[in-house]
Amino acid sequence: MRLYAGSSQQFITDSVHNQIADKLKLAFFEYFRHNPSPGELNSWRNSLRAISQVFQYANLLDHGVILEYQLPLTSKRLDCLICGTDAEGSDRAVIIELKQWEKCVPSEGENEVLTWVGGAHRDVLHPSAQVGQYLTYLEDTHTAFQGDGSVALHACTYLHNHHAMESDPLFATKFTGIVERFPLYTADDVDSLKDFLHGRLGGGNGLTVLKKIEESKYRPSKKLMDHVGQIVKAKLTGTEAKMLGSLAKDYTLIDEQLIVYDKILNMVRRGFVDHKKNVVIIKGGPGTGKSVVALKLLADLNSKGFNAQYATGSKSFTETLRKIVGTKASAQFKYFLSYVEAEPNAIDVLIMDEAHRIREKTVLRMRKSSGDAQINELLRAGKVCVFFIDEDQIVRPGEIGSIELIKSYAEKFGAVIHEHELDAQFRCNGSDAFVNWINNTLGVKRTANVIWDLHEEFDFKIFHSPQELDDAIRKKVSGGSTGRVTAGYCWDWHPPKPDGLLIEDVVIGDYRRPWNAHFEAKKLAAGIPKTSLWAYEAGGIDQVGCIYTAQGFEFDYVGVIFGKDLRFDLETGTWVADKTHCADATLKRAKTNEDFLKYVKNVYRVLLTRGMKGCYVCFLDKETEQFFRSRFEA
Repeated sequence: MRLYAGSSQQFITDSVHNQIADKLKLAFFEYFRHNPSPGELNSWRNSLRAISQVFQYANLLDHGVILEYQLPLTSKRLDCLICGTDAEGSDRAVIIELKQWEKCVPSEGENEVLTWVGGAHRDVLHPSAQVGQYLTYLEDTHTAFQGDGSVALHACTYLHNHHAMESDPLFATKFTGIVERFPLYTADDVDSLKDFLHGRLGGGNGLTVLKKIEESKYRPSKKLMDHVGQIVKAKLTGTEAKMLGSLAKDYTLIDEQLIVYDKILNMVRRGFVDHKKNVVIIKGGPGTGKSVVALKLLADLNSKGFNAQYATGSKSFTETLRKIVGTKASAQFKYFLSYVEAEPNAIDVLIMDEAHRIREKTVLRMRKSSGDAQINELLRAGKVCVFFIDEDQIVRPGEIGSIELIKSYAEKFGAVIHEHELDAQFRCNGSDAFVNWINNTLGVKRTANVIWDLHEEFDFKIFHSPQELDDAIRKKVSGGSTGRVTAGYCWDWHPPKPDGLLIEDVVIGDYRRPWNAHFEAKKLAAGIPKTSLWAYEAGGIDQVGCIYTAQGFEFDYVGVIFGKDLRFDLETGTWVADKTHCADATLKRAKTNEDFLKYVKNVYRVLLTRGMKGCYVCFLDKETEQFFRSRFEA
């Protein structure tokens, strides 16, 4: 998708006659079905006029121009791409990131600066880092920029309102390398920008190159797929592996895990011979190794030359995986909402972890809804679609992923459906008994494990206060284990203070802790992880995690503050969910009290099963604590 494509001469004419913003506005409405914001319109008027003047000054009049070009399978859009040939006649293109910034200040982040944008001071990527990511993504995923005879890609940034000053944060020492690779030009550097562009595009003939780009398709490069295979394998055998799912030692699959893995590999090979769509549904509870099988499939399939992608419905889990594998490999890690515009069978193997989090419809930031069922978009995109699912991990209204749903839509595609189940326990010190006991105690499902034996190797303890629980988790972490404190969503969750420090929302007597950083945080003080990285970065130990940041991860030891939103009534012998103690507005919109009860039970089931070696709990309702104590023996 792009909002504008044409000759550089036409672009300059449209800018001179003040028509360019109106043309983009019309194209924007045609695509998104609503108008762009006043701020975006103003940005187009100012920035595009500025760059059109540079094109005119550089005599780039025989070139192709694309504006607001959407990167394949993402919501990100390039500001401007100009293409043509160099003096030797080789095809080339330059991505230009445009900024209206007038000034910025240093940020603690390795790749960030702090500037006024969107009505607030925010940490944002340095422009050269941002445009560099765009270049890498296009080279890795767009056939026009791959292989022999491809279009050579370059990138730069133009801050047309910014006048560089002494000790300018944009040119700080930590950015020297990235600025050398992807030059940054300010309002005083028009001649340098002209020379940069003319040196790469001086041969003109841009419309031919433009056509080549527009007619090319999305396809990850072999180089990217090899890289993904190598990096995921390396990370799964490294220290990061502890957080990525119940990993067998040294990345070795055993029993049902290996059976499922082998069947999927064979199915992929066979599916490309008989040209039939295959749908694989893999059911498994907490700790059965769903994520490790999924990630090993991703690594090995990419290494074998298949375009395999890994998608989830969790921002925290996906962003942490992207952080771990690095910018280049992150191109193969997507969200369920990434496939709205994917062409049919664009992905060889689409691996969907936590498929229970599939939504009814995809709702995008720029559009109200795609209008299609999300499961339909996913099935359409993949030749082989692999769903890893635990139906008892649905924790909010709107998440509708189920085996029945997947099968019903797969049948409409005429797909061959395969079902498997993982049941060996690799979390909770390999104790099926603990997970079964939690399921039974919470009334999620009946199991044979009614009573918990405290002599089991898995370390389960009840603490009298949140502070005692917190201290115990910190002691484990200081000894080299991984650990986090989590809680039911019983306290409001506020954005940080203007200085980036977090508000202590979780207050229980003398115990005061902030939630993990709010997803709307504009900036964060040093040492405070972003919401999506709470489970991964060291500073997460200082905050309490909610279900939306903890789900999908595991730690050696998990602490759970069991709130009053779910309590056991000893008199009636039933579980009761209490909306008055719930601060989750989405959860409280459950259609019925029965649905609300089911969601809250699932929340605590997920939190209580995040630990590999131990689970420490503090109950705020003493009857609930009494009930739990009645169901274990020393």
